[in-house]
Amino acid sequence: MGDLIPGLREQATGCYPSLVDERGRGTMRIAVVTGANRGIGLEFVRQLKARGTSVVAVCRKSSPELDALGVRVEAGIEVTEPQAWSQLAARLAGDDIQLLIQNAGVLLADSIEEIDLDKVKKQIEINAIAPLFLTRALSPRLATGAKVALVTSRMGSIGDNGSGGYYGYRMSKAALNAAGVSLAHDLKPRGIAVVLLHPGAVRTGMTGGRGMIGADESVRGLLQRIDELRLETTGRFLHQNGEVLPW
Repeated sequence: MGDLIPGLREQATGCYPSLVDERGRGTMRIAVVTGANRGIGLEFVRQLKARGTSVVAVCRKSSPELDALGVRVEAGIEVTEPQAWSQLAARLAGDDIQLLIQNAGVLLADSIEEIDLDKVKKQIEINAIAPLFLTRALSPRLATGAKVALVTSRMGSIGDNGSGGYYGYRMSKAALNAAGVSLAHDLKPRGIAVVLLHPGAVRTGMTGGRGMIGADESVRGLLQRIDELRLETTGRFLHQNGEVLPW
């Protein structure tokens, strides 16, 4: 399957236990998930917690479903606002990030006949600029051997575009992919690996419930891809099922 399902409507959308390090400091080893209040982000939090991971769920506003999981929630983070990047970094100053999942995103459908400039800008800001600058802000907290997962989309693939449309979304995800490859190069000397992940066509609020797989199945595959990630494979663009995707 190439593109996601047509007719989508506007919707905003590790594996590591907590430890005290060998020097006796109280630094926590955590997994950070952005866009964690619903959909794929919420499912990441649920499955990581089930693994025994200390999860920090980052979101603009929490949800009853997220609160029910009993994890640490850092709410009030609007990922497009520069002050929020430094604010989150300050909140995590006592933590070592072992896994950073940049999941927050938005899809606003458009076509050649109907392209709205503000909507294109919004998608680029949320889907591409925010993950880059938030990763940069949290970079000092990324531990040696940490992993960064960017939740992108195969709709950001130029080679896989077989239907057109979705200009703002495709452009934003292509930009995220470009940033992700540069991050992979720049973070590799620190022992930090990066992966770009397509979750599949998932039944979430972002897709209006029209996806082909559930968030639980998608995230199981995404976590498997993260588990397999090594420095030798940093910078790859992968489907949740393990398929290597074209750029």
